[in-house]
Amino acid sequence: MPLSSQDEKTFRLLRFLERDPSLSQRDLARETGWSLGAVNYCLQALVAKGEVKIENFRTSDNRMKYIYVLTPKGVQKRLALTRDFLKRKQEEYHSIKAEIEELEAEEALLDQDHIKQ
Repeated sequence: MPLSSQDEKTFRLLRFLERDPSLSQRDLARETGWSLGAVNYCLQALVAKGEVKIENFRTSDNRMKYIYVLTPKGVQKRLALTRDFLKRKQEEYHSIKAEIEELEAEEALLDQDHIKQ
């Protein structure tokens, strides 16, 4: 089953946060190509679901700097979305591979017909 648009966004955001929890919302917007408002909306939804926890750097000079930590629930969500994403990509790969093989066979037949003429 394909990921919904929101699941795709959640998947991408969770991947970025897992790699670097210190990314700012502006950094996430730049990385994802989304608006700052869209990133904020998605983060707030993840926090409301208990999948992400927001913490601020206590030792930082910039008290406005936050980190976005995946909770155990968020890690499980990311794992489920990763499995769905991987399954979809594998299906796409097999479909494209079959199409390439079909086109190569057609090309070979056309080449043989062209050589005979």
